Amino acid sequence: MESLKLPCSLPSFHGGNSLLPLPTSSSFPPKSNFSIHPNRKPALSPGFITRTIQIFPPSIFCSKHNVFKEALGMQFCRSTSVMFFLLHRFSASVQPVTEQSTEDKSNDVSGDSIRRRFLEFYASRGHKVLPSSSLVPDDPTVLLTIAGMLQFKPIFLGKVPRQVPCATTAQRCIRTNDVENVGRTARHHTFFEMLGNFSFGDYFKKEAIRWAWELSTVEYGLPADRLWVSVYEDDDEAFAIWHDEVGVPVEHIKRMGEDDNFWTSGVTGPCGPCSELYYDFLPERGHADADLGDDARFIEFYNLVFMQYNKKDDGSLEPLKQKNIDTGLGLERMARILQKVPNNYETDLIYPIIEKASELANVSYQHTDNRSKMHLKIIGDHLRAIVYLISDGVVPSNIGRGYVVRRLIRRAVRTGRLLGIKGDGRGNTDGAFLPSIAEKVIELSTDVDVDVKDRAPRILEELKREELRFVQTLERGEKLLDQMLADALLSAEQNKTVPCLSGKDAFLLYDTFGFPVEITTEVAEEQGVSIDMSSFDIEMENQRRQSQAAHNVVKLEVGDSGDLAEDVPDTEFLGYETLSARAVVESLLLNGKSVIQVSEGSDVEILLNKTPFYAESGGQIGDNGFLYATKGENQQTAIVEIKDVQKSLGNIFVHKGTIKEGVLEVGKEVEAAVDARLRQRAKVHHTATHLLQAALKKVIGQETSQAGSLVAFDRLRFDFNFHRPLLDSELVEIEELINRWIGDSTLLQTKVMPLDDAKRAGAIAMFGEKYGEEVRVVEVPGVSMELCGGTHVSNTSEIRGFKIISEQGIASGVRRIEAVAGEAFIEYVNARDYHLRHLCSTLKVKAEDVTSRVENLLEELRTTRNELSSLREKAALFKASIVANKAFPVGTLKEIRVLVEFMDDTDADSLKSAAEYLVDTLQDPAAVVLGSCPGEGKVSLVAAFTPAVVDLGIQAGKFIGPIAKLCGGGGGGRPNFAQAGGKKPENLSTALEKARSELIAVLSKKAS
Repeated sequence: MESLKLPCSLPSFHGGNSLLPLPTSSSFPPKSNFSIHPNRKPALSPGFITRTIQIFPPSIFCSKHNVFKEALGMQFCRSTSVMFFLLHRFSASVQPVTEQSTEDKSNDVSGDSIRRRFLEFYASRGHKVLPSSSLVPDDPTVLLTIAGMLQFKPIFLGKVPRQVPCATTAQRCIRTNDVENVGRTARHHTFFEMLGNFSFGDYFKKEAIRWAWELSTVEYGLPADRLWVSVYEDDDEAFAIWHDEVGVPVEHIKRMGEDDNFWTSGVTGPCGPCSELYYDFLPERGHADADLGDDARFIEFYNLVFMQYNKKDDGSLEPLKQKNIDTGLGLERMARILQKVPNNYETDLIYPIIEKASELANVSYQHTDNRSKMHLKIIGDHLRAIVYLISDGVVPSNIGRGYVVRRLIRRAVRTGRLLGIKGDGRGNTDGAFLPSIAEKVIELSTDVDVDVKDRAPRILEELKREELRFVQTLERGEKLLDQMLADALLSAEQNKTVPCLSGKDAFLLYDTFGFPVEITTEVAEEQGVSIDMSSFDIEMENQRRQSQAAHNVVKLEVGDSGDLAEDVPDTEFLGYETLSARAVVESLLLNGKSVIQVSEGSDVEILLNKTPFYAESGGQIGDNGFLYATKGENQQTAIVEIKDVQKSLGNIFVHKGTIKEGVLEVGKEVEAAVDARLRQRAKVHHTATHLLQAALKKVIGQETSQAGSLVAFDRLRFDFNFHRPLLDSELVEIEELINRWIGDSTLLQTKVMPLDDAKRAGAIAMFGEKYGEEVRVVEVPGVSMELCGGTHVSNTSEIRGFKIISEQGIASGVRRIEAVAGEAFIEYVNARDYHLRHLCSTLKVKAEDVTSRVENLLEELRTTRNELSSLREKAALFKASIVANKAFPVGTLKEIRVLVEFMDDTDADSLKSAAEYLVDTLQDPAAVVLGSCPGEGKVSLVAAFTPAVVDLGIQAGKFIGPIAKLCGGGGGGRPNFAQAGGKKPENLSTALEKARSELIAVLSKKAS
């Protein structure tokens, strides 16, 4: 039987989703030698069983999911949705078929299942499944991991060799450039997962397109008639593959312009056309005038980037030597499609978090209004981002990544307040509610990041601390808003205008204090003040534009550095075994440009084929030393002093130095000699850093983790996550532990082993570092085991001694210890001893009596200062008694005594006492305003009003603020008493005169 006539087309066997464009009654098998990828071998996971079945020509296999390759002698996997596999004819025989022993999961459309099926789909097509990289990227051009391709950037640039021909990942990503759209649209998020398959010079368009279609229509079972495709307007090749080979109708393929479908990494660098898959929620509208940008109808769920060009400086395109594939499928978007919910938030990836927030807010998501739904979506989204950021080591702060997580926490807190969540939402008004919701995020994290649950205590504690701190900030914002509204009302009254709060002030409240513009608007309206929303929107747009420009582009450039990577091999590092070696000069860079030779006096960057110099990494700074170029028998032709060594383009060591003598040329042999004394100081401090981390975990708890480090010649610095300052007793205990370990004279052990083996052995990985499959493990037996590529002592006794110099907070939840060890420790102790001996000589006491002598001196100083303050206050009261008779009456119905006076150089505290004395002396009703210049460039002001004046609607706090502004300052206080300051003494007389005239004007009106 040569072929088989089928009564219906292939699509009818699997839900109308055609993989091959076969017409009705097509002959099986097809005439062409079709193969998705002939060289790809399926990777069978453990648990597969082999069964033998009999197959008769023309070999039609009914199998269940995802693997089909070659026709003869091929093993097949069975897993989910039914489809027919077409094989070339071969003689009737018994053929082996491999079938996975697992239950049918074709109906499982959970987010975890979608993720797993994507990875399995591409793993079965030869892709290596790699873990998600951290949200903190090893890339200075971006703040956070914003795309799945980011971890492969060096490979795409050709800076590092590929480890595998193709890979697949489920990458955690953060984007905050569209944070204002979160909760408002169906698809915008700050945290999302990007499922991707990547080819590094392996397969290209044809395979990428076919697999994307097969994944969508067969694996996930999406109806083919609901899928649309976009291609770049000039990409005829992609158009032909989609139409001619996959079978997508012409009317479902849209050609789009450069803005939509041509990916670029920057002004220059790798680029190429894109092709995107869209799902149609409203197919009944037909294809006429269909707009893929219509979010109500379409959602883009899969983007394929064909990285095939390099854009040059002049804008021209040249083909890349290695063509790559970079794709991204949005997990949340696919979950929305398969779970048939109206938006991404109602998928099982986010909705359980929303339900928890609804419980605390005492509302039902399904029955509440759209505004409350939006607020619940914001909390559901933001808590995911916050939890994974903190888990990856980002702590709230006012700079960089820390500011991103702080803003998200504040936005979640203020959104919770809008929902009516008070305190922890469970009756404790002084508690925090975010940790309760975060527990649900952590519960859902198992298949996203297995480390999150282990880090849960730290995550929840950080959230609680930051939320409670922000509530205080929010309350300060409320006070500032009160002052702003008072100023707006006063200004409107004086200028006869409608009260309006500027957009700039509203934005200040929003951006600095996290005060929602909705609350600002509501409070303002209660007092009859409007908000200039147009200028507020301008401020918001400016911030959004800056955010997008700074954080939403992954920059790839192929320039001089790219060429250098091809011309210069990786540097062979010899520094673990020796401090000197013969090497060849591979390249010289002068001001960033490649040169053949460099003469005396020039600063130069030198690349050697091998080196004993350690390049800065893992917190340890680069070595110092010299290069000696020789000619013949010990004839030196050049001496180069090396001041720093850095790694570039993967593993190329760049030696930075100055030509001290002679001329250095490319190709010359040099003697590279490391400064042994400085290397020893670095080794001592690096091993001491490992001991410090071990001691911290032992003294304050295992949950503490490294947040950064510096290993220098003169000191070490260690940053760690902890929520409070260390006690003096804890610092003493840490020092004693480390010095005891030093005294134990323990031999260090260094091994190279697979990364997984090292982790299983308990080795600690350094935060922010990337590791290969083989890692170096440095162990102080019984004390510490860490993954580390740095240089270390052979025996702990080489450290000699350890001393903590300082312990301080550098950000919320991050502490820093600076310490010295070895030779630096001895220098520190000697310097301290010298200063102590000098102090003993000055105070004429023994060393053990210095503390008590200093305490006595401080007490004497405090007593003298108190006496001086008392004398100043008496002098101020004496001046006040003299000027009291200068008070003058204002008003006819009620005579109010008013006094406005300059009090020379009276200090602020004494000025306050004088004002209190005067209002008591003048009696109610009275109004007193005093000003003084207590020092150079300083102004003090005080306003004191009696109850009868306050009852007239005149408040001291609101009155003194505008007066202080004339002196370049500000202030405020209670209705009856307020203080202010300034820095323009030359304007004080004008300010007092204004205070006098305004009091007369206001009181005359109110008391007449």
